[in-house]
Amino acid sequence: MSSGILSLRELNRATLARQLLLARSPLSPRDAVVQIFGLQAQVAAPPFVGLWTRLDGFARADLETLLQSRGVVRAPFFRSTLHLVSAGDFCRFRRAIEPALIRALSAFFGERARGLPVTVLTGTAQSLIDEKPYTFSALAAALNVYAPDADPNAVAYLVRTYLPLIQVPNGGAWGYGNSAAYAPGDRFTGGTLASVSDGLPELVRRYLRAFGPATVKDIQTFTGLTGLQSTVDALRPELRVFRGEEGGELFDMPDLPLPPADVPAPVRFLPEYDNLLLAHRDRARIIADEYRRRVFLSAARVRATFLVDGFVRGAWAIERAKKTITLVAEPFAPLTTADRDTLADEGGRLLRFLEPGAVT
Repeated sequence: MSSGILSLRELNRATLARQLLLARSPLSPRDAVVQIFGLQAQVAAPPFVGLWTRLDGFARADLETLLQSRGVVRAPFFRSTLHLVSAGDFCRFRRAIEPALIRALSAFFGERARGLPVTVLTGTAQSLIDEKPYTFSALAAALNVYAPDADPNAVAYLVRTYLPLIQVPNGGAWGYGNSAAYAPGDRFTGGTLASVSDGLPELVRRYLRAFGPATVKDIQTFTGLTGLQSTVDALRPELRVFRGEEGGELFDMPDLPLPPADVPAPVRFLPEYDNLLLAHRDRARIIADEYRRRVFLSAARVRATFLVDGFVRGAWAIERAKKTITLVAEPFAPLTTADRDTLADEGGRLLRFLEPGAVT
């Protein structure tokens, strides 16, 4: 069904609402992970900050318990990066996103990944991991005999690409210490992996519930997949179709509210690599073009940021000295006195979350 034109601020408010950033939500951590469609997690601590900034009364132990109970798992997922996703979503979408993982393997390793004996390596690795979890380095060492001249990292990365593996929480810092071990995802979760044909349409629906309204290119950017136009076209009869200010088609689920552009958006701190900044091809709904170079750094690093009036207005970091710990906020442009005061208050709460007992 066709609808009207959505302004940039309307897109901003819709995305913030679905990402639980217009008001802290009473959802459980597991339900929140499902709603926001996972948390990027190649660094262990940021998902905890991501949930703290979105949920009412969230405590660090809430997510640690959820990881130990296997309600949420850490696995190579969207864009071939480690994510925290619900156990159900891992089983539902792992096969659907596998083409993106395979393409990333080639992009990361190039010639070093070509010509490797995929069947032998994955078959042997499956047998090994069925017996016990293996760390990345231990897996590479165990497979060396089957590809002695290959890059060990390419070998291990190939295995985690073709096999649906998860990382086992080991009780280290933020749930995972260094060198977390991999285990079979279906066995760890107790679920069954859905087929690609079942997974792709639901993948599009879930993305729109978490990040819509959005273009096909937005969906492909978040998932790392290509060729999703046909999937979206097949779903078109059940979707709402808007236009952006520049005329492009924006797809959305029909039953989701669209907050007005003038709905207040509170100051919020986002962790490194938060998917809010990574989920769209056109990121202007969250961050102005002139600030992008200050947030998206070399080697695919993404700084921790803060939102004022719903948009990225600066970055933040924790600085540690001998006896002090400081949260340093770096505005990209002058802030009002009221916004600075609110930022300081919210920053103090975040610092106490990260460092219990800290004096702010």
